[in-house]
Amino acid sequence: MTNFMHLSLVAKLAPDDYTGFTFFVGCMAMMAASAFFFLSLSQFDKKWRTSVLVSGLITFIAAVHYFYMKEYWGEFHESPTFFRYVDWILTVPLMCVEFYLILKVAGAKTALLWKMIAYSVVMLITGYLGETLFKDQAQIWGLISGIAYFAIAYEIWLGSASKLAKAAGGAVLESHKILCWFVLVGWAIYPLGYMLGTDGWYSSILGKGSVDVAYNIADAINKIGFGLVVYNLAVKSTDK
Repeated sequence: MTNFMHLSLVAKLAPDDYTGFTFFVGCMAMMAASAFFFLSLSQFDKKWRTSVLVSGLITFIAAVHYFYMKEYWGEFHESPTFFRYVDWILTVPLMCVEFYLILKVAGAKTALLWKMIAYSVVMLITGYLGETLFKDQAQIWGLISGIAYFAIAYEIWLGSASKLAKAAGGAVLESHKILCWFVLVGWAIYPLGYMLGTDGWYSSILGKGSVDVAYNIADAINKIGFGLVVYNLAVKSTDK
C-alpha cells in the first residue's frame, strides 16, 4: 500500500503529456459512465437490467485499469501493455456477451454466448503472446488473433447473431447493427496498434510507433458507446 501511495505521489503529468492526459480522461469518462449505468438500473424492466448492468461493469472495470495505467505511464512513460490486456481480457468478452443478451428476446441460445466469448479470448491471448512473449513470431500470433477477430465480425454481420437480430426486428435489429459497426470500425484500431507495436511484413508499410493515445480514445468510445446503445435499447423497450 505504501509503494502504491508513493507511486501516486511521484507520478506527475507534464502539461504537454497528451498520452497521460488521455489516460486520465479515459479513467474519468468511464467511471462517470459506470455511475450513469448503475444508477439507471431501477428504471428498466427486469429483462433489460442485466444488459445495462453489464454495460456498467465494462466501463467500471476499464476505469479501474485506466487509473493504474495512468499511474504506470506517469511513473515510467512506457506503454502499459500488461494492464491493457488484463483490461481487455475482462471487458471484451463482456462486450461480446452484450450481443447475446440483447438477442435473447429472439431466442438466442447459450451456444452463441460461449462461441463469442471463445473467439474474443483467443483473439486477446494470441495478441498478448505476439506483443510480449513471442515478439519474434508476432506475425503468426497476430494472424491467429486476426482470424478470431474476423470470426466475431462474421458471426454478428452474417452468422447466427445476424439472423436472430433480423428475426427480432425493430429496436433490437437497429441496436444490433450499431454494435456491429462498433466492432467493424471501432475495433479496427486494435489490430492496427498491434502491427505498429510489433515487427513483421507490415513494418515496412506502417512503420513503428506508439498508439496509446488512439487506444485510449478508441477504448472510451467503444466501451461507453456500447453501453449507450444498450441503454437506449432498454429505454425504448421499457417505454413500450
